[in-house]
Amino acid sequence: MNDAIEWTSLARTFGLFTVTAVAELLGCYLPMLWLSNKGSAWLLLPAAISLLIFVWLLTLHPAASGRVYATYGAIYIATALGWLWLVDGITPAWTDVAGVGLALAGAAVIAMGHKTA
Repeated sequence: MNDAIEWTSLARTFGLFTVTAVAELLGCYLPMLWLSNKGSAWLLLPAAISLLIFVWLLTLHPAASGRVYATYGAIYIATALGWLWLVDGITPAWTDVAGVGLALAGAAVIAMGHKTA
């Protein structure tokens, strides 16, 4: 039973980190569109809302510690490369995929390494 609870908690945290990364990416992407003359200044309004949501989501993370933010960083890397593919239309290279794999493996080591037996 404890394993099921732990996996549920892990899935919930992974989902939270993914949504947080999307909010951060969107909040930075929209102003970039405006600054590069690919969109109107009205894009700044949803960008600001997205960044407010991003900050609020950060308050929901399990703890404000380096270990949590290191794990979030790996999820952010994976989400950013997904963004590259789905939004920018650029297929990630094998080195991108390998880098994401290494980042996620490192995050798993960090996240699981501190648990006591």
